[in-house]
Amino acid sequence: MNVDITDLKTVRLSQDGSAVIILDQTCLPGSEVYVSLSSAEEIWEAIYRLKVRGAPAIGIAAAYGIYVCSRQIAANTYGGFCSEFLRIKDYLASSRPTAVNLVAALDRMEKVVVAHSVPEIVELLRVEAEAIRAEDAAACRKIGENCLSLLRPGMGILTHCNAGHLAVSEYGTALAPVYLGEERGYGFKVFADETRPLLQGARLTAYELVADHIPATLI
Repeated sequence: MNVDITDLKTVRLSQDGSAVIILDQTCLPGSEVYVSLSSAEEIWEAIYRLKVRGAPAIGIAAAYGIYVCSRQIAANTYGGFCSEFLRIKDYLASSRPTAVNLVAALDRMEKVVVAHSVPEIVELLRVEAEAIRAEDAAACRKIGENCLSLLRPGMGILTHCNAGHLAVSEYGTALAPVYLGEERGYGFKVFADETRPLLQGARLTAYELVADHIPATLI
């Protein structure tokens, strides 16, 4: 497979801002299918059905998603806009109540609505959603740098579930040092647990590692 894992955009905003584009993880590793989500119902279903998964990726999808939905609010007053925004927020939050990043991202987006007036809210929601994604990417990079300082070239690394690029914006959390190490010639060998019952290790972690040409053994 000749795929650079950093080219796989787990969650992104469409160029015109009218939809959230996700890599449907339920189709992996058999095929790479990108899905366009433009309604609250589609975004809710994608999170609930694990089409997008991993706490950071879910938070980013929710932030982009509520921005997309806010563009469609037809209220003529601030009160009307705010009421509909909060309805959508609560609805999206119900898709995965245990996902901390989901609620945190939606709460951040709500603060934008509370602090500004209607004419500027929608564009500021987009700015905030992009900031949430950028902050996650920076955090993942920092996790990778810090963890890599504890590792030595040639080490064998055991993984469980999926905490790589597919679960976040870039690099991953637990897999971040593996990707950074690969860039710097550390030559890690990874042993990936299959992870029952949904096989995120077998379907996603092993897929990621093979895509980035990192030696991996599936357990």
